[in-house]
Amino acid sequence: MRVGVVTFPGSLDDRDALRAVRLAGHTPVALWHKDHDLQNVDAIVLPGGFSYGDYLRCGAIAARSPIMSDILDAIAKGTPVLGICNGFQILVEAGVLPGGLIHNDHGQFVCRDQELVVENTSTAWTGGFHDNQHITIPLKNGEGGYIADDDTLKRVEGDGLVVFRYWGVNPNGSLHDIAGLRNESGTVVGLMPHPEHAAEPGFGPDTDLAMRSGVDGLTMFTSVALEGVLR
Repeated sequence: MRVGVVTFPGSLDDRDALRAVRLAGHTPVALWHKDHDLQNVDAIVLPGGFSYGDYLRCGAIAARSPIMSDILDAIAKGTPVLGICNGFQILVEAGVLPGGLIHNDHGQFVCRDQELVVENTSTAWTGGFHDNQHITIPLKNGEGGYIADDDTLKRVEGDGLVVFRYWGVNPNGSLHDIAGLRNESGTVVGLMPHPEHAAEPGFGPDTDLAMRSGVDGLTMFTSVALEGVLR
């Protein structure tokens, strides 16, 4: 599969995402935020970072960049899209995923290996996991607190839109320990932790087997091929 990774001004983890795509066996395609050409990609990743310096709100300006109109059209046609950290914020600001993301409740930037529980495997990006699987991938953000009004939160829970929840520690005060969401069809997933940083032995979280050997995040990039039937 051809998987595009969009670079915005201030993107930080676009190269890491491109590498994870390649490690998963796909063809990585670099996309530029000003372009209106998705280069015939089969799936798209919005990477982490600080798009447009995080002015206004995180992801608010990037959600209105030129390429986003093409990405919204692609989403409507069923193209799988993964938003990681700032990418998750962009998807929320674009109205693709419900709710909002605000400053961490303790007011500090947090960087840690974070345990998650996988609550939904019926998406294009999580089909390689099993329900209630516990995984560990890195987390690094200052504005990862998930919020929503009561009606939205009821819909998120009632429709099974929660894909990941924080386990053990809620690092930012997210309501209902929510770490990641999907859209109604399961083609779009957004999450605050970084699966692209747990995709290669020697560079991921520590495990019981060896230091830096955690590769739980790679499954998200291999899953997109397994669940291509969703398109």
